[in-house]
Amino acid sequence: MGDVLAGFHAAWEFESDSVLIRYERGIRTPKLFQALGERRVPLAALSGVTLGVGKRGTVVLRAEPRPGADPLMEAAAGQLKEGSDPYRLVLPAERETLAEYYADELRAQLTESGPAERHLVSAPEAPRHFKAYDGKASFDGSSVQFRWSWTGASSAKWKAGDQSFPVAGLSGVEWRSPEVFEGHLRLLHRDSAVEQPAQPDQDPATVVFGLGYGPVHESLPFAAAVLAAVRARGPGAAVPATAGRRDPADIAERIRHLGELHRAGLVTDEEFSTKKAELLAEL
Repeated sequence: MGDVLAGFHAAWEFESDSVLIRYERGIRTPKLFQALGERRVPLAALSGVTLGVGKRGTVVLRAEPRPGADPLMEAAAGQLKEGSDPYRLVLPAERETLAEYYADELRAQLTESGPAERHLVSAPEAPRHFKAYDGKASFDGSSVQFRWSWTGASSAKWKAGDQSFPVAGLSGVEWRSPEVFEGHLRLLHRDSAVEQPAQPDQDPATVVFGLGYGPVHESLPFAAAVLAAVRARGPGAAVPATAGRRDPADIAERIRHLGELHRAGLVTDEEFSTKKAELLAEL
């Protein structure tokens, strides 16, 4: 097709076998988009295209990636907010007819559906790094390193010492958005005999996020890069866990910890009520 459709924060260039998405740079552009820069999405990675009404006089064109085709979306596991969805193109409502034309053209070229057997969209490249609440995480393409912070790491992590995890010993990642209470990045061991503590702050294979730590635009591309490296090693990798229902005992422990922060004055009344409600909603 070769045409370009520009919207808010991004522009899509339609090619014969792919869609090249270029994200704008600017203070109003979601930070995740700025971090991604641009992405080439093969048509084989898409299963459909939708066009719907957006907010405040806009329409939204969205490409639907196949499950397992994109390491970024696989790592996100449905936790991205709508405004940070890299497959959405928001346009002024007066361009609806044009958007509908491109949606029809794109649909006509899609021939694949169902889960993909491998990643078809490139992951963010290594090296990657970010600062978590309890340490610093880095990935050089072959191994992940966690270096603990003396101000945030638990005694269990300090006792375990700084960690290094070769990709060959991992089966996947579990990314829990920093935009919810106690978000984290957990590395999943390939050896199922290795038991990992349920609590993220007690697991040396996990870094914990927090206010200002492990933001989406840093920690999610990191998780996607690690996941892609794990998948590239072949079968036997685990699918990242989604943010589903949790063990009631785990929720109770989290609420107890939240209460301690509240009593210590580290969490406001409003924050306490909001986070407690979020935790209870996971039961």
